[in-house]
Amino acid sequence: MAGKDHFDEGSLYDKRHAFNNEEYAKELAADQYDPEAGGDRSDNHRPSRSGDRDLIEGGRGMGWLSLVLSIAALFFLPVILGIAGIIIGYIAFRQGARTLGGWAIGIGAVAVLIQLMAPLFW
Repeated sequence: MAGKDHFDEGSLYDKRHAFNNEEYAKELAADQYDPEAGGDRSDNHRPSRSGDRDLIEGGRGMGWLSLVLSIAALFFLPVILGIAGIIIGYIAFRQGARTLGGWAIGIGAVAVLIQLMAPLFW
C-alpha cells in the first residue's frame, strides 16, 4: 500500500512510475508552461477574463442596492427593508461584492435587531 494510492492491486496507476507518465507530468506543470502561448506564463501575459469582471460588476450593483435598503431600514420600515437588505446583501456577497454585501448584511441585521429590541426599553 505504500507505493500505491487507494486503487486496487491490479490498477494501472502506480506511484513509482507516475513521474515517468507524460500525462501526469503535464497536469503537474500545467500552470508553469503553456506551449500554445509560445513560452512561459508570467503575470504580464495573463489572459483577461471577462466572465470574472461581469461577475464582480453584477455583484457591485446588487451590493449598492442592498446597502441603500439596509441604511433606509434604520429610519423607515426596519423589519421589511432590513430583511430585504440582508437577503440582497447575501446575493451580492455571493456574486463577488464581498465588502458591500457584508456591510449591507451587518447594517440590515442591526436595523432589525434595534426594532425587535425597542419594546424592551420603552
